[in-house]
Amino acid sequence: MLTKKVIPNKVKKLPLMELFHTLQGEGFHTGKPAVFVRLAGCDVGCVWCDVKESWDTQKHPDFSESQILNKVINFKTKFVVITGGEPSLHNIDGLVQILQINNIYTAIETAGTNVIPENINWICFSPKKFKPPVDQIYQIADELKVVIFNSSDLTWALEHEKKITNKNCQLYVQPEWSKMEKNMPMILDFLKENSNWRLSLQTHKFINIP
Repeated sequence: MLTKKVIPNKVKKLPLMELFHTLQGEGFHTGKPAVFVRLAGCDVGCVWCDVKESWDTQKHPDFSESQILNKVINFKTKFVVITGGEPSLHNIDGLVQILQINNIYTAIETAGTNVIPENINWICFSPKKFKPPVDQIYQIADELKVVIFNSSDLTWALEHEKKITNKNCQLYVQPEWSKMEKNMPMILDFLKENSNWRLSLQTHKFINIP
């Protein structure tokens, strides 16, 4: 168990759908042990979302930053992924701060639809067509991960790449799970033509873990 260092709460409580210990299944940190902090609420509403139960904040209890920290430090892993829903809906400055004070590497998975703290250790930006991102995300994203549902999403991915200003940003295309078999040939062709992009797979679904 990690030794806890606490700072005073700075924001109101956050709606927490679930918190669980698993492996990061996607993108740059694939295979890394992680504690996922899934906040409720979403302003995007992807039709193929596999956690639609996270959308309604009223259906999930509120927890303070210290309460969330207490849950996190029960695990040995020092890597937290803040996800949703859409976590940028909430003021997570205090949560990020309290995690980092406790030497926990903090990542976020976001569609970039709202401004987020820039001191997050790793920012995975996964844009969605259902709501445009704010300009800030193109400047600070460490990872651009585009879900491929149909062929037009590949062109759309390249359009987002042009807006990224962080030269070290990692680029990923990821087949939407239900269409992976159908779309994989065109994704592989895309990767052959765009060698700076990589393939991301939802490995956690292959091995049946959260």
